[in-house]
Amino acid sequence: MRLSRYFMPILKENPKEAEIVSHRLMLRAGMIRQQSQGIYSWLPLGKRVLDKVNAIIREEQNRAGAIELSMPTLQSAELWQESGRYDAYGKEMLRIKDRQDRPMLYGPTNEEMVTDIFRSSVKSYKDLPLNLYHIQLKFRDEIRPRFGTMRSREFMMKDAYSFDLTREGAEHSYNKMFAAYLRTFDRLGLRAIPMRADTGPIGGNLSHEFIILADTGESEVFCHKDFVDFDIPGENTDFDSVEGLQAIFDKWTSLYAATSEMHDEAAFNAVPEGERLSARGIEVGHIFYFGTKYSEPMGAKVQGPDGKEHFVHMGSYGIGPTRLVPAIIEASHDDNGIIWPASVAPFDVVVINMKAGDQACDDTCELIYAALTKAGKDVLYDDTDDRAGTKFATADLIGVPVQIIAGPRAVANGEVEVKDRKTGARETMTIEAAINRFVA
Repeated sequence: MRLSRYFMPILKENPKEAEIVSHRLMLRAGMIRQQSQGIYSWLPLGKRVLDKVNAIIREEQNRAGAIELSMPTLQSAELWQESGRYDAYGKEMLRIKDRQDRPMLYGPTNEEMVTDIFRSSVKSYKDLPLNLYHIQLKFRDEIRPRFGTMRSREFMMKDAYSFDLTREGAEHSYNKMFAAYLRTFDRLGLRAIPMRADTGPIGGNLSHEFIILADTGESEVFCHKDFVDFDIPGENTDFDSVEGLQAIFDKWTSLYAATSEMHDEAAFNAVPEGERLSARGIEVGHIFYFGTKYSEPMGAKVQGPDGKEHFVHMGSYGIGPTRLVPAIIEASHDDNGIIWPASVAPFDVVVINMKAGDQACDDTCELIYAALTKAGKDVLYDDTDDRAGTKFATADLIGVPVQIIAGPRAVANGEVEVKDRKTGARETMTIEAAINRFVA
């Protein structure tokens, strides 16, 4: 992508409305634009990151055996009246009526709708276990949206829903998502700690929030510091192994970890003083087991091996991609801008032409740009006629992991400079070596 033809509205000054680092940097880097209170457009640079976050989420959901579908954003109020949540959910739900005066709502979550899909199609235990997920926009009319897309009214959610014949089966499904979430956040460059959490309006009696530690976190969290060094489940994790997944769950819940709502001061004080960790945290995922809370009132049941009908046991599992993007920034930035993990960076490399219009610089940059693009790399080519300082500031601000800098003096010697955005380390090498480093 040539920067001269790209839409990336950089802001030079810090926006006054931005209260935290991620909101400030997302606005300055031209990733998002506010349309109204708590509602944002995702501009091209931001959408590239969001798409890469979603791709990793999707890969790990599929690896764990979940199956993707797509459900509508608008839902009939009748389903929520069946479950008993229509009146109980509160003012966060946006209630509307269509032209036939039928009550509708802009979905804040999808337990009722997916239960309706399940009950209309699945009749036998032989079709279980089943886990259905989608990645979709949702709306909750937050009383105080803030921090950009960290706490917005319209947001994207990956929500998955599991169906099992028994509680034991449901707990295995829960453990699948537990392990999948650990892998997902690790691939996003985050260390997420699962903590006992309140179930809130979703309901149920087993729940964990996945929390990353950050100074700008919304609430205080408490945990054993050893969580920071726990090994993440590997790519070869067997998601069909009941014993294996239970061992992962047992390990990651063996030490104290709780959100402020579930905090037990006495239990925390029992942790050796040098091992206690109290910090601010950002929730990046939440999983629930809620048994037959929805299947019973909505009649979602299957015939069991005993020939009798049984209400299915359910769980739900959420990750907010539009919340994850600022969370990653909160965890990875410096005074100059964003430092993206390679897995979600909008571009792999930015090629900086220090003197656009100079034949040797132009030819060198075109050569590198073409070679890396052909090799399947996402490349941003800064071919603008901006000053050098502006080009460097832009590259640092948007956080592309690698900068390849082509200036007249270096190019005359057949060389370019390669900068690592995270460490700031610079290395001069031949043009061929620079290309080979990133196409190998």
